[in-house]
Amino acid sequence: MKKNILTFLKYFLILPVFLFAPACKKGFLDAKPNSSIVTPKTLDDLEGLLKNNLITQSTPGLSQMACDDYVFAGYNEWQSANTVERNSYIWSKDIFQGANNVWAWSYPYLGAFYSNNALEGLDKIEMTPANSSQYKQIKGWAYFVRAFMFYDLARHFSPVYNAATAHTDLGIPLKLRTEIDEVVPRSSLQQTYDQIFIDINRAIPLLNNLPESKRNRPSKVSAYALASRISLSMRNYPKAEAYADSTLRLYNNLIDYNTVDTVTETPFLIDNQEVLYSATTPGIYFEINGKTTTNTSVIPNPDIVSSYQQFDLRKPIFFITNPIGQLSMKHGYEGLFSAYPFSGLALDEIYLIKAECLARRGEIIQSMTWLNNLLIKRFSTGNFVPVSAANAAEALLIVLGERRKELIWRTLRWDDLKRLNLEGANITLTRVLNGQTYSIAPNDSRYVFPIPDDEIALSGIQQNKR
Repeated sequence: MKKNILTFLKYFLILPVFLFAPACKKGFLDAKPNSSIVTPKTLDDLEGLLKNNLITQSTPGLSQMACDDYVFAGYNEWQSANTVERNSYIWSKDIFQGANNVWAWSYPYLGAFYSNNALEGLDKIEMTPANSSQYKQIKGWAYFVRAFMFYDLARHFSPVYNAATAHTDLGIPLKLRTEIDEVVPRSSLQQTYDQIFIDINRAIPLLNNLPESKRNRPSKVSAYALASRISLSMRNYPKAEAYADSTLRLYNNLIDYNTVDTVTETPFLIDNQEVLYSATTPGIYFEINGKTTTNTSVIPNPDIVSSYQQFDLRKPIFFITNPIGQLSMKHGYEGLFSAYPFSGLALDEIYLIKAECLARRGEIIQSMTWLNNLLIKRFSTGNFVPVSAANAAEALLIVLGERRKELIWRTLRWDDLKRLNLEGANITLTRVLNGQTYSIAPNDSRYVFPIPDDEIALSGIQQNKR
């Protein structure tokens, strides 16, 4: 992993508080500062550590590459992609083909390492009346980032949460300290999610209530939103709704898309009012994740594009026609910060969680009300016709359809496929390349990504079955 980190530094020319020495005996467990590093000693130092957004706000891009938000424009475009992109697209059993220092694995653990360093640094600083506000915010921030990173690892490298099997399903190694000599095996999936919620619940009382102007800092709102997202993925709909309610009680400020420029390639600022916490996927899988008119390799899923109704502003705001006449994705809620998918937390997702949970418990009118409160901000003024449902099943289908359109390219589709298929949705994905058909059936073991081979060799943890 250290080699990976040094490559990252070389590529992006950043100077984080910690630089890491090259060496490895235990994979990610090896991440350790060398003897020349200046250890952070002040609250400002610790805050600077967590503000390193290329570490603490980067999430794996594998699920986005494997989902059905897009298709390759053709066989040649697929061939031109890198190994991980090609293999993810066709759900190969071996995604990485021996690649070392896979960022989808090492990035989140590096983010967790930064969090652990911040927490240990705080233990050496006395909290006083003068510094208590900053002290608490940093501590809550560190817990939030660790939970955010652990969840992204779990949703990629562990099976979908199932209460009946979670105590025996394999979770992730939970690295809670910076000591490199501590060998950490894979926890159970139940232990993994328990730890994630321990961190979230520790963060909530420490964080400021509302998002700051810069959305790279978490707040109570973003912590509640994260808990709602995770609870939804676990199919714990009462908890998902309760956390959504906690989010919305503190903050409820949707964007009216009538105020958004439909022509520009960058319709949103990264710190726009709907963003609760900003994050993106690493910019290493360009053919698939790269946006704007320069990307002609992939196109948005035509079935999704055709589902937008007349007067739905999301279509011209989300998509643009490139120079060769194909549709491409515009920059989304990540703004100019990145050309890659937004994987952070935003208010529209919380509206959709609230509407879905209401539909699932038979509150049809309330479900449609919450959905319509979102959709009226998405259609051109005077042209929105409120949606309605005759029964709970229809309401759920409507909400899930709008979730598909609203959250395209937001790295959430893979999680939805896993949880919905576990409930019997029976969604099979299919790709056709050069006359050959590839498919992945519901609940297929390939919905869990393999842990990189070098990590298995170095740490001895158990590999996922593909």
